[in-house]
Amino acid sequence: MEQEWMTGGSAAVDGLTIDGLGDVRRAPGARVRVVAEGPVALAVVGDCPVTEQQLHAGLAAVRAGRWAELTGWPGSYWIVADSGRQRFVCGDLAGIRAVYYTLRGDAGTAWATETSRLGRPLVPDLPWLAARLTVGEHHWPHRSPYEQIRLVPGGSGLLLSPGAPPQLIDISGVEPPCELREGANRFGQALTEAVQHRVRAAGGVVGADLSGGLDSSAAIVLAADAGAVHAVTYTDGYTSGEDMAFASRVAEHTGIAHTVDIGADEQLPFSFPAGQPTGVEPVLEAAMFAMDSSYLHPIRGLPLHLTGHGGDIVLDASSSCWVRLLQDGRRREAHRQVVAFARLRNTAPGPYWKALKQAADLGRAGSLERAAEALERGPVRPEAAVAGWSWCRLGATASWLTGYGRHQVAALLRQAAGDQQPELADEFDQWAALRSVGASARGWAPYGHALGIRPVYPYLDNQVVRAAFAVPALARRGLVAYKPLLRESLPQLPGWLTSRRSKGSFTAQRIAGLARHQGRLDELIASSPLAAGGLIDPTTVRTTLAQAARGQSATVIADLHQLIVTCWWLSGQTTELEAAC
Repeated sequence: MEQEWMTGGSAAVDGLTIDGLGDVRRAPGARVRVVAEGPVALAVVGDCPVTEQQLHAGLAAVRAGRWAELTGWPGSYWIVADSGRQRFVCGDLAGIRAVYYTLRGDAGTAWATETSRLGRPLVPDLPWLAARLTVGEHHWPHRSPYEQIRLVPGGSGLLLSPGAPPQLIDISGVEPPCELREGANRFGQALTEAVQHRVRAAGGVVGADLSGGLDSSAAIVLAADAGAVHAVTYTDGYTSGEDMAFASRVAEHTGIAHTVDIGADEQLPFSFPAGQPTGVEPVLEAAMFAMDSSYLHPIRGLPLHLTGHGGDIVLDASSSCWVRLLQDGRRREAHRQVVAFARLRNTAPGPYWKALKQAADLGRAGSLERAAEALERGPVRPEAAVAGWSWCRLGATASWLTGYGRHQVAALLRQAAGDQQPELADEFDQWAALRSVGASARGWAPYGHALGIRPVYPYLDNQVVRAAFAVPALARRGLVAYKPLLRESLPQLPGWLTSRRSKGSFTAQRIAGLARHQGRLDELIASSPLAAGGLIDPTTVRTTLAQAARGQSATVIADLHQLIVTCWWLSGQTTELEAAC
C-alpha cells in the first residue's frame, strides 16, 4: 500500500514537487489534484472525488481567504492553497490527516504530515505523556507527543504569512442547529455518499470490518448497494456472542462474502509481536496488532477497507448534553431527563445528577484548576466510577504518579485552563471525542500499511461530521432509542438492527491478555522512560496490574491499557533515538 505524505516550508527537502506550490513536496504515490491560475494555486491530496470544475471554482475562495470553503468536498484529504500572499494547509476535522509544524528560527516554519519529516529530533515529551495518561489528551489539542513539535488541531488549519508567526484558522464550518428529522436527512445523504463513492471508485471487491455493532453494520448495508464487499469478523472465547450473531445476520441480509476468524490465546491483547511497527504516537490499537494480523489477513491487498470507526461520536452524544442544559439555565428539563435516563437503566439518579451539577458549576477552567489542586495536595486515590460526565476526571494513572509527576501534570493542567477551548460542555466534549477517534485512526496507519490494509473512515468525513454536529447533542442522545440519528437518517436499515441497544465489551479479552503477559508487562512498565524519569511509580502500577490480571479491578483496565501502549511506544522511541545518536 502506498503511503501518502506532504512537507512544506523549511521541511520540504525530498519527494515530488506539486505544480504551482513551489516548496511543497509529496510522496511519489500520493493522490493529488491541483489547479493554478497565476500565483493562486490549490491542491487536494488524498481520497477526494472532487472534479476539475469544482477545483477551479475553489480558486475564488483561495483569493478571498475563505479557507473553510475548501474543506466541503467528500472524502478524506489535505488541502494546500496559496493566494500569492499567504499559504494555507489543513487536514480533516477529525485529524486523521494530520498537519504538524515547528518553528526553525530564521528558517521559518516547517510543516509536514509526518513528524519524522520536520527535520527535528523526535524527543518524547514525557510530562505531557504523563498528563495525557492522567486526564486525557483533549485538554491539549495543539500538542504532539514530541517536544517542540505542534499539531494543528482537528477543525483548524494552518495559515502562513511572510514575516508573521503561524496562525490557526477555524475551519469547523458546523451549520446552525437543526431538529433531528431535518438533520437526519442531511446526515443520511452525507454518510451514503461517503460510503458509496468509495466503493464505486474501487472498481472491485472492497474489504470491511463487521463487528455486529450498529456502525459497521450500517456501513456494510450501504456499501453492499454499491458494489461487492468482503467483510471480516473477529471472535474468540472472550468476545460477545451477541455481536457475532448480529454480524452473521447482517452478512446474510446483505448477501456479502463474510469470513469469521476465531482467535486463540496468541491473538490476545498486549502480545506486541516481533516486527510490529511502533508508529508515531501511542494508540490503544497497538495492543491488538496480533488480533488485527489474524482477522484482516483474508482481505489484505484489497483497494480499501471500510470501518465503522467514529460512528459512536457522530451518532451518539454523552451526558455532557445535560450539563449544557444546566449551563443554559434549563435545570428542570435537565433533571427530568437525567432521572428518566438513570431509571431506565436501573441506576440511582442521585450520584449521576450530582456529578453533572458539579460539572456545570465548575466549568472547564474550574474543573482543571480543581484537578491540579488535588494532584498538588498529595497522593491521589482513583475516583469512583460515576457515570456522570466530567470536564476532567482523574483516572487511575493519578494514583500511579510520583510527587514529581503530580506537580508536572498539575502545571500542565493550569496551563490548559487558560487556553482557548469551547466552554459549552456538549461542544467541548464532541470535539474532544472526535479528535480522539481521529488520533486513533491516524495512529493505526502504520499498522494498516504493514498489514496491506488501506482503511477508510466514512463516519469521519468532514461533511458527515458537520451534518451530525448540526443536530444538537441533546437530540442525538436518545433516552429510549439508541443512536436515534441512525434510525432516522437511514430508514432502509432493518428494524432488527436499529432496535439493538446493547454493545459488546472487550473487558474479558483484555483481562485475559493482561494475565497471559503480566510478567513481560511488569518489565515493560518498570523500564519505561516514564518510570526512569521519575513520573510514575512502577511498584504501585505492578500492584494494580496484578489485581486486574486476576479480574479483581476491572475499572482500571482502560487506564492500564493506555499506560501499557504508551510504555511500549516509548520503548521504540528510545531505541530509535539511541540509534540516531
